[in-house]
Amino acid sequence: MLTYPKLLVRLNEIKSMGFVKTHRPGKTGIGKTLEDLLGIKENNVSGPDASRLELKSGRKDVGSMLTLFTKAPRPRKANTVILERYGYSSAKRNHKKELHSTVNALTYNRLKGDSGFKIRIGLNRIELTNEREDILGYWDSKTLQECFERKLPRLLYVKADAKGVGLEEQFWFNEAWLLRGFDFDSFVELLRKGIILVDIRIGQYSNGKTHDHGTAFRVMPNKLELCFSRRKRIM
Repeated sequence: MLTYPKLLVRLNEIKSMGFVKTHRPGKTGIGKTLEDLLGIKENNVSGPDASRLELKSGRKDVGSMLTLFTKAPRPRKANTVILERYGYSSAKRNHKKELHSTVNALTYNRLKGDSGFKIRIGLNRIELTNEREDILGYWDSKTLQECFERKLPRLLYVKADAKGVGLEEQFWFNEAWLLRGFDFDSFVELLRKGIILVDIRIGQYSNGKTHDHGTAFRVMPNKLELCFSRRKRIM
């Protein structure tokens, strides 16, 4: 097991290497390359105070988003109501409904050309509302904190400049953050600015019951550290 002090030394050695060729083509190449360079087989290390760190890596200035966690909105039937009001026929042509849409706090999403709903910041909660200000669903601050800390309790996040594509892609791992703690006010501010988005992914089972495919809170990788209340740059 790689200890935290040795990890810091090794990260700086990797930084001094400059650009290194990917060890695997595709999206997962950056994580595989970093783990190989660190000499670890699992994405965790022994951290300060004997706690374990989740290790993640990300390319700087990329267009794809990172999922923070998934959680269906409340109340229990919220997804069913949203699907009934805004869903459309499934692409599988199986006479079922589905709804895949990204929601933000800046503008209403567009559903089949019509205005749908958006994120609204409520009192100690995040709401989904339409133009008539109907509350379609919500997440309270306690639920958001529990989901966030369950998925990302303590994180070592390493960022890299990237160039090239496929097997020729190269990474320069030159920035690292030690991250922990959920801050609802900061989370709200990132939502308000459109930095954190919500992906609605709802469908139906064969019996017609609503199926949540994973309603996801997502963020750009280069903004991940802003989601944590305690963050320390270590490289």
